[in-house]
Amino acid sequence: MITTPYYLIDKSGLLKNMETIARIREQSGAKALLALKCFATWSVFDLMRDYMDGTTSSSLFEVKLGREKFGGETHAYSVAYADNEIDEVVSNADKIIFNSIGQLQRFEGRTGAIARGLRLNPGISSSTFDLADPARPFSRLGEWDAARVEAVMDGISGFMIHNNCENTDFTLFDRMLGQIEEKFGPLLKRADWVSLGGGIHFTGEGYAVDAFCERLKAFADRFGVQVYLEPGEAAITNSTTLEVSVLDTLYNGKQLAIVDSSIEAHMLDLLIYRESAKVAPNEGPHSYMVCGKSCLAGDVFGEFAFPNELKVGDRISIKDAAGYTMVKKNWFNGVKMPAIAIREIDGSIKVVREFTFADYEQSLS
Repeated sequence: MITTPYYLIDKSGLLKNMETIARIREQSGAKALLALKCFATWSVFDLMRDYMDGTTSSSLFEVKLGREKFGGETHAYSVAYADNEIDEVVSNADKIIFNSIGQLQRFEGRTGAIARGLRLNPGISSSTFDLADPARPFSRLGEWDAARVEAVMDGISGFMIHNNCENTDFTLFDRMLGQIEEKFGPLLKRADWVSLGGGIHFTGEGYAVDAFCERLKAFADRFGVQVYLEPGEAAITNSTTLEVSVLDTLYNGKQLAIVDSSIEAHMLDLLIYRESAKVAPNEGPHSYMVCGKSCLAGDVFGEFAFPNELKVGDRISIKDAAGYTMVKKNWFNGVKMPAIAIREIDGSIKVVREFTFADYEQSLS
């Protein structure tokens, strides 16, 4: 038995998402790029690259990881590139997408060897969190003014528009895309390609996949563009768990269970957005608040129901532990970082990475 804590990636769950992506690619003509900002565990890229066209990135290191570990098309985007990294970005990418006209003009002379694009901000989004809303007031993410973009069209061949966030509603996606068409239509007609970004939960239960494909194809046909999607969470949802063990139980008005992991260190996105973790089936007469072992008072995974009283050594499986989770793990409190294990299609499990004191020590100085 593998020692906890560890992330367990189930390739069978991953494959289900990949098959949906393959269906969308075939029916709509869109290409799909894995968003490395969400998930970058390259030990399962051997499966994913058979169903996706490449990767998209948010930094130099992600560009290099995508090129070296995934292959296919490699798109580079960054909110801002530095002088000392732009040449290396270009040497590892097929397309480079600038966040602003200022950055495009600054690096125009050093990026002519690959396709160039610009991020557009339509001023609308599906985000319910101000922290994650690209259309929030005074947003730095992309260009808003179509007239200013018109003036630099000779220097670019496409656009990236990322305004969806955990959007499970096709009707909302359709409506917002219509607003984008209305606002930027003349620009889109001059483009060769358009990335509609990520945040579209088309692998979710009951999503209108056929209607989604028809909408993408209609968009591509209307403007004569190659459409790209940049799935992150949609590519890996319901594929990974964080496996933990109970270290202690106590009572302080509620039954508490302390586990050998930490939401602050190992599922940081949940803490940032004040969301509870997920445990299934979450049924039974015994309710426990599952708590992390760090010194942070609010290091709490959530409150869950169990069929039996928890005792030291019991295992708990925390769901959806891949997206924006493994990429954000950290060494807070020096808590042992979870190992990474993979369950193959045949059911066998192998550990592909373990972290030691040396990794902790070398992450510092």
